[in-house]
Amino acid sequence: MLLRSDIVRGVIFDLDGTLIDSMGIWTEIDRRFLMENGIEDPPPEVSDKVKKMTIFDSSGYFIETFELDCTVEQVIKRIEELVREEYEHHIPLKPGAMELLDRLDREGIPYGIATATYKSLAEAVLRRCGISERFRFILTDREYPNGKGCPDIFIGGAELLGLGPGEIAVIDDSLHCIETAKNAGFITLGIYDKFSAGEREKLISAADHFAESLEEVLVMCGGSE
Repeated sequence: MLLRSDIVRGVIFDLDGTLIDSMGIWTEIDRRFLMENGIEDPPPEVSDKVKKMTIFDSSGYFIETFELDCTVEQVIKRIEELVREEYEHHIPLKPGAMELLDRLDREGIPYGIATATYKSLAEAVLRRCGISERFRFILTDREYPNGKGCPDIFIGGAELLGLGPGEIAVIDDSLHCIETAKNAGFITLGIYDKFSAGEREKLISAADHFAESLEEVLVMCGGSE
């Protein structure tokens, strides 16, 4: 059974698309931001291009690609403003998330978050859902500007957990994050999300384990009890 303390001693979760159902919001926000900056018909693939980037890189991409008259920090601030309402009031946990955290707590397995989103937004949604105090840490692009295409953020999480990579499961819905973590020696568990459905088969191949949902992860753990 997966995620038992004699198999896995710590977990690093992704946030968006893994613990919370938020990926659709980012597609909408990207388009809203570009439209309010004079781009009347943003290309539909723009969100797919930026979802693998850090906050800094995606902001620079918007400025360069669409010739926007603003700074990277201004883009970062405005997108955070646009999406804050959703994180503070609306975005739900994925089904099975609470039960999975309960299972980890019963097993005595500590966990944290490595995310490409804004720390203030991550804190807001976790606080609203009543689970913010359960995580040992939230690591973001601010602390690790190379993002999850580089293993530094996962290594930093391992250090905070006081464990080695081979003792930690990284749970993520993005192919490039799973590949990074696996190459760094972590146990990897790929999670399906409909907004990254195009990566599903590659994610299955790349990850040590794969689940269609967090509810399925619970089954892999031997149930919720």
